Amino acid sequence: MPYFVYRIDPGKELHCLAKYDKYRDAKLEVQALRKTQESDDAGMVRMIHASSQIEAERLLLTPREAPVEGDD
Repeated sequence: MPYFVYRIDPGKELHCLAKYDKYRDAKLEVQALRKTQESDDAGMVRMIHASSQIEAERLLLTPREAPVEGDD
């Protein structure tokens, strides 16, 4: 499965920046993009591992559930 690099704007607008077959290549791209990002830029750069671009966007837009705090 490929790795997708996305920019997520504050309004949850997704922009696919790149697609990589290797984790290391995607990781280096994300790190480089984050270093060049302005300090007042509210957008996020994220990497996601998915089988297709559609699945990647679905996963990025699906809110995560908060972990349950309590007795284990």
